[in-house]
Amino acid sequence: MRDWQGKRYWLVGASEGLGRALALKLSRAGAEVILSARNAERLQALADELPGRSQIVPIDVGDRESVTKAAEAAGQIDGLVFLAGVYWPMNAKEWDAEKAEAMADINFTGGLRVVGAAIPQMIERDEGHIVLTGSLSGFRGLPGAIGYGASKAGLMYLAESMYADLRNTGVVVQQINPGFIKTRLTDKNEFRMPFIMEPEAAADEMFDHMNTDSFKKSFPRAFSLLFRFSQFWPDWLYYRFFKGQH
Repeated sequence: MRDWQGKRYWLVGASEGLGRALALKLSRAGAEVILSARNAERLQALADELPGRSQIVPIDVGDRESVTKAAEAAGQIDGLVFLAGVYWPMNAKEWDAEKAEAMADINFTGGLRVVGAAIPQMIERDEGHIVLTGSLSGFRGLPGAIGYGASKAGLMYLAESMYADLRNTGVVVQQINPGFIKTRLTDKNEFRMPFIMEPEAAADEMFDHMNTDSFKKSFPRAFSLLFRFSQFWPDWLYYRFFKGQH
């Protein structure tokens, strides 16, 4: 069990959904939570609910200057959790360049910006905790997931590479790969979403993992096994199975 009392954790993408639920859990555990997202009003509403200390730091992860200023405002932190993301269902036959680029820029490149702004102080102190939020959709290409799946796959590779570089240091890197979570983003989906979770249940899974020494966790467990093992399927079987499944 990690000691959360008095630790300062920066949550980027905290205004709603999984980020909001996780902020409440961290605050109840005794951590000081630095809340970041674009919407300052939602951040303030969340801060008013938290039982512990908090700080509001608005951020646009798509803008490097905004990220730099936010990192300076956050100050010295013990942990960083990157949860920011945008999503639109998209088929390659109905390509929307603006939305596809937004998903890549926020979900993946935004993670690079935020990690790049926060990690130097951790490396210097040889102490810190970084958690990146991937997705089950990032394991292998899915129909109708242009932009989102690719951006999450990139973020998952980033976490794996960071873990390889930092595993023998004082900087702990973890990766979380959730399935469907009921939010305003998944409300856009018109297909059936198996094992969809409420944000609070997903936050429980995430917080439990953050209390371990393990690198990676994918959930819900039964659903995640399908995606993980499908990496070993031959292409003809994989694409036949997932045709129309997403």
